[in-house]
Amino acid sequence: MNWKGIRVTVTGAGGFIGSHLCERLLSMGAVVRGMVHGDPLYHPGYLAGIHHDLLELIGGDLRDAEFVRRAVAGADTVFHLGAITSVAYSYSHPEQTIATNTLGTLNVCAAARETAVLRMVHTSTAGAYGNAQNELPITEEHPVFGCNPYTAGKLGGDFTAQTWHLSYDLPVATIRLFNVYGPRMGRYLIMPTIIQQLMKGPDLHLGDLSPRRTFTFVEDIVNAYIRMAEEECVVGETVHFGSQEEVTMAELVELIARLMDCPCRVIQDPARLRPKKSEIYCVRCDAAKAQRLLGWRPQIPIQEGLNRTINWITAGGYDKF
Repeated sequence: MNWKGIRVTVTGAGGFIGSHLCERLLSMGAVVRGMVHGDPLYHPGYLAGIHHDLLELIGGDLRDAEFVRRAVAGADTVFHLGAITSVAYSYSHPEQTIATNTLGTLNVCAAARETAVLRMVHTSTAGAYGNAQNELPITEEHPVFGCNPYTAGKLGGDFTAQTWHLSYDLPVATIRLFNVYGPRMGRYLIMPTIIQQLMKGPDLHLGDLSPRRTFTFVEDIVNAYIRMAEEECVVGETVHFGSQEEVTMAELVELIARLMDCPCRVIQDPARLRPKKSEIYCVRCDAAKAQRLLGWRPQIPIQEGLNRTINWITAGGYDKF
């Protein structure tokens, strides 16, 4: 697909994945309107310092239907990444989290329908499955299960997107992500937490290290978003995108410490433990559908991706924004 001149709106444009996606779209010649959180005096997040003739930034709140309508108006394609994504934050701010992730998605769907977009790509999360009830890896047919305020809000958004497709023929495709990492990822997530603590010394204050995850580098996920917008066969579908390289949090600690050439001593911090009933202990992605429909598979192995992430953080990446 030739993206030159295609009018695109990206919600959550200043965030981790959104900023990488905007940069890729601009490099392909798309005309990008990036929605970032805030009032007219918004901060552009990780798009700060990017000045491009084809980039327009607009600040507001996803819960504001009129703002969303203005931001989406005239778009050919909408990438909906805007959300409150921190599970920890959702425990202390459940109302804001659920309203942003559900009502915000409703507003994006309504605006996309009104402007008759050619494609909307909606972002879901593997957290929607809770602890896997069936055999791993997890396929798209696995039952969903809300286990914390974050997943409750995301599931509300998922069902809203599905409803707008079935009820109003909105050409929406849902991308379900499994633990994305890389430069610009949230600084309080597990990888940056380990890296930043090791930069200060050997003591690591962490929570439960038994959960298992598969991590996918952000460049591979940007490729997934582009492919989801290009192919007609994924309209109305939910598609998984994730690596097959599974590690426990304990193994992740060991790998990062080795790559940084740092000694480490783990001290379990009770304040970092999630409630046991809402902790997700194992997430393993089945991305066969993505490979079958889109020819997608991750290209960046975890050691390479971690090295690039470590280099970005240790070079003061967070301090620049």
